[in-house]
Amino acid sequence: MNFDVLIIGGGVSGLQCALVLGSAKEKPFAMDKKIGVIVHQKASHLQNALFNNVLGLPAKTIGRNILVEGRQQLSTLYPTISQIEMEKVISVDDLKDVYKIVTNKGTYTSKIVIIALNYSKPFTITGLENFIEPHEKANPEKDRIQLKNKEGFIKDGLYCCGTIAGCRSQFAIAAGSGAAVATDILTLWNGGNHIKIHDKL
Repeated sequence: MNFDVLIIGGGVSGLQCALVLGSAKEKPFAMDKKIGVIVHQKASHLQNALFNNVLGLPAKTIGRNILVEGRQQLSTLYPTISQIEMEKVISVDDLKDVYKIVTNKGTYTSKIVIIALNYSKPFTITGLENFIEPHEKANPEKDRIQLKNKEGFIKDGLYCCGTIAGCRSQFAIAAGSGAAVATDILTLWNGGNHIKIHDKL
């Protein structure tokens, strides 16, 4: 299967990134784009999270519920975005014009790949080893990692967001990182003209 964008990771940053990309579906520069998200990679830190300090979320919101509801929101609002379940990414290889993504069940190609995994070890996706470095904003004793990037950009066609991009493990920060990378992609599709997507009453 071929994609224009394939997001690896279905946590906060990955789902938020997918939602923003999906919300641009009516724009001429985005309506023909094929977008996918591999939602099953490794256990999310949201599984055990309890939120009281996130704007817009009711107090005592449970993280694992957000994972389920977020995927439902994505499929309801933007059903053209493919959600790939129960597949673990093994490798990401740069083939010059496109990236080849191999999972335990199949092979995909995508013009753009966004890594949206958490910052825990081990990081087992081959092809990205040269970008791994210690996390700049985590307690060194935790031995967390990030991918070398500048505001989510690793190199042409390769991005990251959330904690793996060097963000702190805070819900609002991770979500914002995913949204920021999505708007960077949309800007790229829009011929370099900066774009943001807002719904209005």
